Order: sequence, then structure tokens, then C-alpha cells
Amino acid sequence: MPVKVKLGGESHSIWWRIFRVLLLCALVIAIIGGLVFAVYYHEYSGIVDERLAQGPLFESVAQVYAAPQEVRTGQALSAASIAASLRKAGYNSNSQLGSFQLRGDAILIKPGPQSYLATDGATITTTGGVVQSITADNGAPLAGYKLEPQLITALSEDKNRTKRRLVTYNQIPQHMVQAVLAIEDRRFFEHSGFNYFRTAKCAFEDVVSGRMSCGGSTLTQQLARGFFLTPDKRLTRKIAEAMITMQLESRFNKQQIFEMYANEINLGQRGSFGINGFGEAAQAFFGKDLHQLDLADCALLAGMIQRPNYFSPYKHADRAMERRNLVLDSMVETGAITSSEAARAKAEPIRLAPPNIDASEAPYFVDLVHDQIAQRLGDTDTSHSALRIYTSLDPDLQRAAADAVEAGMKHVDDLVRAKHRKADANITYPQVALIALNPHTGQVLALVGGRDYATSQLNHAMAQRPTGSTFKPFVYATAYNSSLNGTELDGGGVFTALTRINDDPQDFGPPGRPYMPGNFERGEYPGMVTAADALAHSLNIATIALAMKVGLDNVASLAHEAGVVNAQPTPSMAIGTYNATPLDMAGAYTIYANYGVHLKPWFLSSVRNANGDIVSDFTPEARQVLDPRVAYLTQTLMQGVIDRGTAIKVRGLGFTAPAAGKTGTDHDAWFAGFSSNLIAIVWVGNDDYTDIKLQGADAAAPIWADFMKRAQKMPQYSDMKAFTQPDGVSTLRVDRATGLISDSSCPSDSFTAAFLDGTAPQSTCSHMGTDTQTLGSQLSGEDHRNAFQKLFGLGKDKQQDQNGSPPPH
Repeated sequence: MPVKVKLGGESHSIWWRIFRVLLLCALVIAIIGGLVFAVYYHEYSGIVDERLAQGPLFESVAQVYAAPQEVRTGQALSAASIAASLRKAGYNSNSQLGSFQLRGDAILIKPGPQSYLATDGATITTTGGVVQSITADNGAPLAGYKLEPQLITALSEDKNRTKRRLVTYNQIPQHMVQAVLAIEDRRFFEHSGFNYFRTAKCAFEDVVSGRMSCGGSTLTQQLARGFFLTPDKRLTRKIAEAMITMQLESRFNKQQIFEMYANEINLGQRGSFGINGFGEAAQAFFGKDLHQLDLADCALLAGMIQRPNYFSPYKHADRAMERRNLVLDSMVETGAITSSEAARAKAEPIRLAPPNIDASEAPYFVDLVHDQIAQRLGDTDTSHSALRIYTSLDPDLQRAAADAVEAGMKHVDDLVRAKHRKADANITYPQVALIALNPHTGQVLALVGGRDYATSQLNHAMAQRPTGSTFKPFVYATAYNSSLNGTELDGGGVFTALTRINDDPQDFGPPGRPYMPGNFERGEYPGMVTAADALAHSLNIATIALAMKVGLDNVASLAHEAGVVNAQPTPSMAIGTYNATPLDMAGAYTIYANYGVHLKPWFLSSVRNANGDIVSDFTPEARQVLDPRVAYLTQTLMQGVIDRGTAIKVRGLGFTAPAAGKTGTDHDAWFAGFSSNLIAIVWVGNDDYTDIKLQGADAAAPIWADFMKRAQKMPQYSDMKAFTQPDGVSTLRVDRATGLISDSSCPSDSFTAAFLDGTAPQSTCSHMGTDTQTLGSQLSGEDHRNAFQKLFGLGKDKQQDQNGSPPPH
């Protein structure tokens, strides 16, 4: 018995000592762990404090807005479509921007204190989808009324080209919250930042698989990782993540954490921009504001969180739909929705916004706006300012431009491939630019700077390129300028559309340095040609010959005044060997489309702060460069380019509205043209400056025609009228063979030409026998009146006495 007691005591003593040692070790480990934890917690508390001290977790990025849409009587718009535009612009019953009331076929609009527009409201009445009347608040009738501008996009936040549209928790649809919780973190509102069971399960799976790929993180952990840490999965990063998670849970409530998560989460790429947050994703994928998303939309976005590129609906529609439906099943499991609601949502197709980012966000245009804001306001960090930047852009026309470019460049690619052997893999595919202006304001309505912004952010609308034959109208406008002064061309009378120019091969170089250019088609139209035909058929030799007659300095001076500042007074200038940007040429063509007034193209209208107060307004630059008569006369020559010249293909492609323009072919292909309400310039060329070997009529003009046809279908551009003839000008049908007025007895080969009063033919082709004097006057200069008399039609009675015949009629 004593032995047993002794042995038991010794055994008890040994285990007690072991227990005390273990207890002491545990205590030491706990103390050390506590100290380590305290050090880490303090360290990461400092990191969080430092981040929070920098300001809000999300910067208030500048927002870029389109131009306000003007509603006019007679437009094809319904009250419901106007309401949809206002709703998209942010009008609602509680908005500081404004509100509206839809009353059947009428809509009452009331801008708010933060509206871009004046606070005066209006009532717009429609019938059958057409605006019948617009009435101001005081009952006065209005011809037009401007709607609140639409948001185009936010400026990129940083050099990583990240975009987001901030939302508050209350602006997030309930289904969006429920979908995220169902698939990502079902106990988010119950746990303290960690889901220990799920973390343990994922840890076991990672150990077994040998990969750290299990997604056991809570929303708070994901937020901690996204804000403060790198995406690697090392143990030290996990410790840091845990420390920051505890910091976030202690500083913010659950709604605040979810709001931060909703604005931070990455949902892939769109073009070259990263999509961060559900607000930006709603616009990028669906073209909607976040509050407009339905159940299926919310489930799709929630499903993308795990692997945004893998589940991208643009790249992998089947995967995205399968994942969306899994989210819907998870929502049924959590009780967020019923089985029938899930079934209805599953039956919906995925309805995505067009993948062409040019159409919706005009990235090349926005880049130019950003640059101009920084330049004019002296703020290189504009994107981090809570500014509202109001621009010139028409979103509908921008989409039309992007769609026309996308379709047209497929045709251009086909033409390029046809010029190469099938085995040739080293094909250079050309780039493109399209700019559209309001010819009477200089407003840049649409701008496409390249065929794919994701591939290249080089803005070809701003690239300096030889202008080719789009420059030639400056030569003819300068010649018409000389007519205003009564200046004769080499004794051949004042310049008119019927002036004969020598198109035979000529040496235009100085002594010892020959310069003998040819026409695009060698041997085409040799001999004496009319000015009208020389421009219509883009004859190089005749155009240079005319430039030499009117003075190269005069031509260059006019070009400079119109914004083509690189032109130098050399013979080759006349056929466009000097550089200008497509945007420069769009501005230059305002002098022809706007009756001689040059308008500098503009992007910026106004910059406001978050409260709607004006930071800066911008005034367009306008200057009279040409006499209105000269502008119109040149314009009519350019109509001949489309109606019977190098751009006649435009008519064959179905664009029939009155228009004027000019093809351009050098190493690049151009088409510059305009209607009564729209200028558009299309350029196609290679970045490496090699010759694309395509004519402007084949590569650029079809894109222009497609764009103009799309524009004409829109209410705001549908009224493409005939050009208005100014006083002091007359327009006649001219018989090509005789150069006299065409009548019913003449051959059918005639064309329309405009003349300064006193310079037009005075007789018809059927009375040639009595019109020898007039015909000679026009074509050979055999008129002995002085220039002033010829310009204004004076001195004919004296000639009657000399010739013994009555004056022509």
C-alpha cells in the first residue's frame, strides 16, 4: 500500500510539473502573441489612420457631361422619351437638379437650384410622337427648350485608368445587396469581420490542394485587401489583412463598410479602363444607372466579383449566365427572393450595352476635355476635383460616329487585304478619325480619334497629316476673293466657275528645280478646263496653275486665317502637301459652311462645382474670314464634287441631302464635307505614314456618307436644307458645251453654277448666234469694259452702240 501511494504521488507530481511547464509556455506564448498582436494592431492602425487622414476613401472625381439636348417644335419626340432623358439626367422628385411631371402627352419640367440651366421651367406638349408646342412658366410660347445635360463619364482617377461612379448605401438596390451577400458573405451583418468556419474550411482545402485559391474572405476582408494591400497571398499579407479588417470593423458600421465595398470592388476592364464599383459597372455593362438594374442584372454583377474577366458577359456569355443563375439560386437559399422570382430572372437574356466604348463614353473626346481643363484652369489634378464639366458632345451623334467608323473600317480592311497577296501576313491596317461640328457654332458634336481606344490611345483627330486635296478649296476661294476687287486673271476676266484653266503638264518649279506634278489619273482632263470641273474632279495641275495666278501668298494667308497654319506659299501647297490635323480641317471648313465666319472648334462650355456654381465659362472664338458671297460661291463648287465629281459615290450610297465637300488623297485618304447643319471630316491613314493606296472617295467618303445618313435620322439633324444664297449672288443652270445658260433646247449636259452679280452669262445656249459677245466675254476675255463695269454689269449700252446689236438677255 505505501508503495502504491508513493508511486501515485510521483506520477501526480510529474504530470503536475508538465502541466505547469505547459501552462507557463502558454502564458509566455500568450504574452508574446499579445505583444505581437498589439504591435501589429498599432502598426496597421497607423496605416489606416494615415490613409483616412488623406481625405475620403474615394476621391470626388470630376464628372463630364454632354451638351444639353434642345427640344424644338416639330421634332419627332414623345413626352415619354423626354421624361426618360430627364430621368437619366438625374431629375426626380427629390433631386436638386430638377423634377418633372408626366401628364399623358405633355410634360412639365422644373429645373432645380443645381441645374446647369436656368431655373425657368416649361411645358412641352406632344401629339403622335411629335412636339406640338413649348410653353414657358409664364405662358409665353417658346421655339425651343434645352434639357438637362446627360452624364457621359467620370474622368479617370489615376494613371492606372480607373473609373468609378460613387454611390451611397441608400442608392444601392436591395437586390444588389442581397445578391452580393448570397454569393460572397451570407453572414456579413452578423459577424465581426471574420467567418471562422468558412476560413477554416478554406484553409484545409488550400493545404490539401497545395494552392491558396479558396475564397473564404468576408466582404470586410476583401475591402481591407482592396484598399491597403497588394493582391499576393503570402502569410504576412494575411496577417495584415486581419489587422486592417479589425480596424475597419471597429471604425465603421456595416452599412458604411458595404458602401465602401460597393464603390471599391473591381469588376474587370472596359477598353483600357478598369471598372471599379457597382455604379460604374452598371453603366459599363448595361448602360444604366445603378438604381435602374433589375434582379437579373444585379445577380450578374454579383456573380462577376469572384473572377471578373473569367465571368465577363462580353467574352464568356455562357459562363456569365451560368454564374448569374447560381447567384439567383443562392438568393433563394437565403430567403432573399422566391423560387418563382428566380425562375423569371433566369428566363431573361443578358441584355448588355453595346461593347463599343467609343459610342457611350467618347474616350478620345474626354481625353481632350481633360487636357483643356488642366490647361485652362491650371490644375493638373482636375480628376480629383468634384467638378461638373459641361461639354459640347452630342451623345446620340457620338454613337452614330462610332458606329459609322466601326462599319466603315471593316470595308477599308477588305480593300487593304485585296491589295495584298493572301499569303502576306504583314498587312498594315489603317487608323481613322472622324470629327463632327455644328457649322454655325463650332461646337464639337462628336469625335472618334481611332478605331480602338483599348488598343491605342493616340488621338488621330489631333495628328498632323498632309491634307491632300481637301486643301484645294482655299485656292478657289482666294480666286473668288480677287473677283470682289475686280481683278482679272491674266487679262481673261474676273474669276468665275466658268473660268478656263490650263490642265496640261507644266513646270511650276523655280529655275533649275523643276516641279511637274501630275493628276491622280495621268492624262485625265488635259487642256483647258473650267474651274468648276477642275475642283469637281480634283485636277492637280489646273489647281496649282490657278494658285499661281491668284498668288501663293494670298492662298497661304487665307489658309492661316482659317486655322491651317502650316501652309507655306509654294506651288505644292495648292494640292495639300502641308500638314494639319483633322480637327484643324473641321474648323477650317466652317468658313465655307458658315458664310465666311471661321469658328474655332470647341469642347468646353462651362465648369461648375458640386453645388452647381460657375467655376469658369468658355466663349467660342469667331472671326469673319471671307465675304459671305465668296464662301457661298466656293461652297457651290464643292457641291459639284458630290453631285458630279470625285465624291459622287456619296450619292450612290444613299445620302441625298444638299451637301458640299472635297475628297483628299495623298498617302492618306480624306473626305471633308458639310450639310446646312453639320460638318464632318473623315481621315484614314497609316500610323507609320506609309501610303494606304486608297482614294479618299473609296476609304473616307463611304464612312462620311454612312455617318451623315445616321445623323439625318435624328430629330436634331433631320432638317438638312438647301444652302441659303446671300445677296449679290445668282445661281444658274449652265450648258457645259457652250458655257451659257441652259434652256430646254440645249443638250442635257448641264450643271448648276453660282456667280457674283454681273459676272454670269447673259444668254442661253439656244441663242448663241446673238451671244457671241457674251460668250467671248466669259471664256476668252474679249470684253473691253473695265473690271468694275464687268463686275457690276455696267457699260452694256456703250457696247450695244459699238456692235450694232441689242444687249443680251
